[in-house]
Amino acid sequence: MEVKTSLLDNMIGVGDMVLLEPLSEDSFLENLKKRFDHNEIYTYIGSVVISLNPYRSLPIYTPDKVEEYRNRNFYELSPHIYALADEAYRSLRDQDKDQCILITGESGAGKTEASKLVMSYVAAVCGKGQEVNKVKEQLLQSNPVLEAFGNAKTVRNDNSSRFGKYMDIEFDFKGDPLGGVISNYLLEKSRVVKQPRGERNFHIFYQLLSGASDDTLKKLKLERDVSKYNYLSLDSATVSGLDDAANFRTVRNAMQIVGFMEDEMQSVLELVAAVLKLGNIDFKPESRCNGMDESRIKDKNDLKEMCELLGTEQSVLERAFSYRTVEAKMEKVSTTLNVAQAYYARDALAKNLYSRLFSWLVTRINESIKAQAKTRHKVMGVLDIYGFEIFEDNSFEQFIINYCNEKLQQIFIELTLREEQEEYVREGIEWTNIEYFNNAVICDLIENNQNGILAMLDEECLRPGTVTDETFLDKLNTICAEHQHFESRLNKNSKFLNDHSLPHNCFRIQHYAGKVLYRVEGFVDKNNDLLYRDLSQAMYKANHSLIKQLFPEGNPAKVNLKRPPTAGFQFKASVGTLMGNLQTKNPNYIRCIKPNDKKAAHIFTESLVCHQVRYLGLMENVRVRRAGYAFRQAYEPCLERYKMLCKSTWPHWKGPARNGVEVLMTDLQVPAEEFAYGRSKIFIRNPRTLFFLEEKRKQCLEDLATLIQKIYRGWKCRSHFLLLKKSQIVVASWYRRYAQQKKYQQVKHATTVVQSYTRGWQARKLLRELKYQKKCEEAVTTIAAFWHGTQARRELRRLKEEARRKHAVAVIWAYWQGLKVRREYRKFFRANAGKKIYNFTIQRIMQKYFLGLKSNLPSMSPVDKSWPSRPYSFLDGVHAELRRIFHLWRCKKYRSQFTEEKKAVYEEKLEASELFKDKKALYPSSVSQPFKGDYLEISKNPKYQKLSSAVDEKILLADVVNKINRANGKGTSRLFLLSKKSIILADQKTGQVKASVPLPDLASVSTSTQSDGFFALKLKEGSGSAVKGDFLLSSDHLIEIITKLHRISSMAADREKLNVNISDEFLVQFKQDKVCVKFIQGSPKNSNSVSCKRKNNRLLEVSVPTSP
Repeated sequence: MEVKTSLLDNMIGVGDMVLLEPLSEDSFLENLKKRFDHNEIYTYIGSVVISLNPYRSLPIYTPDKVEEYRNRNFYELSPHIYALADEAYRSLRDQDKDQCILITGESGAGKTEASKLVMSYVAAVCGKGQEVNKVKEQLLQSNPVLEAFGNAKTVRNDNSSRFGKYMDIEFDFKGDPLGGVISNYLLEKSRVVKQPRGERNFHIFYQLLSGASDDTLKKLKLERDVSKYNYLSLDSATVSGLDDAANFRTVRNAMQIVGFMEDEMQSVLELVAAVLKLGNIDFKPESRCNGMDESRIKDKNDLKEMCELLGTEQSVLERAFSYRTVEAKMEKVSTTLNVAQAYYARDALAKNLYSRLFSWLVTRINESIKAQAKTRHKVMGVLDIYGFEIFEDNSFEQFIINYCNEKLQQIFIELTLREEQEEYVREGIEWTNIEYFNNAVICDLIENNQNGILAMLDEECLRPGTVTDETFLDKLNTICAEHQHFESRLNKNSKFLNDHSLPHNCFRIQHYAGKVLYRVEGFVDKNNDLLYRDLSQAMYKANHSLIKQLFPEGNPAKVNLKRPPTAGFQFKASVGTLMGNLQTKNPNYIRCIKPNDKKAAHIFTESLVCHQVRYLGLMENVRVRRAGYAFRQAYEPCLERYKMLCKSTWPHWKGPARNGVEVLMTDLQVPAEEFAYGRSKIFIRNPRTLFFLEEKRKQCLEDLATLIQKIYRGWKCRSHFLLLKKSQIVVASWYRRYAQQKKYQQVKHATTVVQSYTRGWQARKLLRELKYQKKCEEAVTTIAAFWHGTQARRELRRLKEEARRKHAVAVIWAYWQGLKVRREYRKFFRANAGKKIYNFTIQRIMQKYFLGLKSNLPSMSPVDKSWPSRPYSFLDGVHAELRRIFHLWRCKKYRSQFTEEKKAVYEEKLEASELFKDKKALYPSSVSQPFKGDYLEISKNPKYQKLSSAVDEKILLADVVNKINRANGKGTSRLFLLSKKSIILADQKTGQVKASVPLPDLASVSTSTQSDGFFALKLKEGSGSAVKGDFLLSSDHLIEIITKLHRISSMAADREKLNVNISDEFLVQFKQDKVCVKFIQGSPKNSNSVSCKRKNNRLLEVSVPTSP
């Protein structure tokens, strides 16, 4: 059974501000704070949702929560943004009403997150399927792209939207998304060229520098260091909790999902890089002969790289930064730009380039996500736009943002009242006019086509002659002097003449949210937003695939001499279109509030929240909603909730629900003026009446709980008694059965015992009879056995006696034959006995010697020099020869295990021994070190990939050596590469080849006798490599390098063997001079390393420490 719930159940504070009693600003704030402290961040004002930013993750957006709010009545559960999203989606799907969700609030209040939550909820509850999921994914992935290019870090918010966004999501008749259309409003393009202290430029710049690969940055001619670019602020380059590199990967992935091609993404990144390069262009003044100043570019490198990115000629863009061409009818006038004007032109180009790129991105996304079907679509609009702004310094941006909010407030009041009136008419309730503040007079002050502030600003921008912000303010003072919502220091109304809080260059407007002071400085320039025609034409001439689309006015064939529309005019038209769009849809409102300026959880700053409550007009909203009937509810849930308050309706009402509610209200004696009956709902005028019903319900529930407890306890006691009674009967029956079973077992046991005794007596009797019969049989057998034994023993004694006699005869005969043989043999024994004994003894000794040698042979290692000692001196020659033969055989067996690579290594070691043994002190320490050859793994290391591809032959040795400078004796790290044809020296960091020496040009190699790693490569005189002279190098692998050089020269048939000179003093040719390199013994106390010092122009002295 489904449990019926209500917004009023377990309510913390008041869930709907319409029910707040008493209604005041203090009670409003106190209720918000109470709910915020209990993690209840959502509160209703009727159908409006107030959202407080918690600045932390809360477990209220899980899939379970989505299912909990799915297809539920708006007031059925506690306030949540999902409830509003579900109400809007169901109205669109089931009632065929187009919806719009308006999300407002100041920066950092959570508007962007709220729009994401709405879209994610709609995506979760709508239909499934491959095509539907693709559309949903594209709609959701458009957010990261727009956030990267349109959001920035501000002092109030680390991910602040710096543009207004309106997205129409289109659905089919089943409620499945088909696509969408995005509109953007007023991108804050001034942020591209300048950011306030503590804020950043748009995210994409930092994401590109942090997340792009080195290859991508190289193509875009960028460096990873943020400090290299003037348009990027340094004090907030990194933001804690924001991973720019990971976000860049997310943006690229999102662009691919949305449908951007690879070349389109590359073009976009090229334009972003061009904006960064544009900010690094600086100008210097230059005087002309006519006395006028003109600007010139200081360093043209950034301009050159920018032109290469955009595919435009450098000279064309350079001229556009120095000259301005003005066309009037058939005349053209070219004027020079001074430094200030050149900087203005540069910044204007940067702002226009980025702003048009952003608009192109929105258009490109719309092409991908737009609905393909031609049938009529249901539409849900989501408006995420800046809230009302009141800063210490308010300028043109705040003026038009607040104008937009005035229009939204106007349509909010109109739509809210219209919705109320429609519901009253639908329910048959008499409609009474509600008094409220109509801000149409403020909107007219701003947007009136003749006397409005925007119209006067456009008129001032188009007026010939000198136009300044002061002349614009003078015009406002003249035309708007009598307006009750306009104030100025020079206003004709005398009551403001003494208001010293109003500066001379400011004016003040009384908005619906309060008074706002605007500084007129920059109004005219920002409204003009001029981009010189020369720059537009220079951009149009670019060969870039995207740039021509962004600057169509630069086409020389379509020159338009009309002045482009101003920023104010464009924004006013956009707002008008938006208002017309919203008028056709059913509105749903989300008011976002920022609880504190520290972006920290659990902090509620009442003054800040109070300020936002005022300019969001929330109190006005509550008053409008409460002007008629504060609470309304359908008859069925109302009767279900309060039926226990009347005996006639409890526990079940069998008639119509309305009749039951009428009986209930009559029984409770609620005054008739406090409520009214509609066709399907009951309307309650005052929240006190609702709280009276809730209090009565609470008391009744307590009484019902007591009654239920009483009935339950009685039932429990009766059930316990019946259980005990039933248990007693069961226990008694079980005991009687047990007693009978025990008696039966006793009788059965006694019977079994008697039977066993009887059977035992019979068995024993039979056993005695069988035993007696067996004894008789055994006695006969024993007597027979004894008789047969006696007969056998007598026969045995006879046979033994006969055998003894025969044996005695054989023994006597054998002795006689032996005596005859011995007598015959004695004649020959004395002549050959000594020689035979000697040969036998020698043979025995040799046999014993070889067997002993076999068991004591040494190991099979060729380096094992042990050998068993000889037992007799006459075996010296044999012993030594066997030792030699065994060693040769052992070496042959060891060599047979070698691979070709290992043989080559040992051959190199053998050659190193021939070259350096007893000649170089460093040689003994190198014997145990294997010759590795490629110490840098150059073929595998991506750092040296370019260098590896530049060498055609196989690299035999790659190592880092120090190239000794003749001037100071200091070393510079170089990569030493050796192949069969040449020696290559390259820079260790960049991999650039510094020198390449063919091996035929190498004459000899010189090194010292000591333990240092210095060696000199001496080149043949007159060879092409000898122009810069010989090379003096130092390496930790000197033995291996010289051995490989000597081995290569030995194996080459067309070259002489390389001469290796080992001496503590040798000459090295440096260009035209010969320098003596001398090696001396140094004290180990002074230094533990080899040092090289220049003594004079002809001597380099190398100090080699001696071993202690």
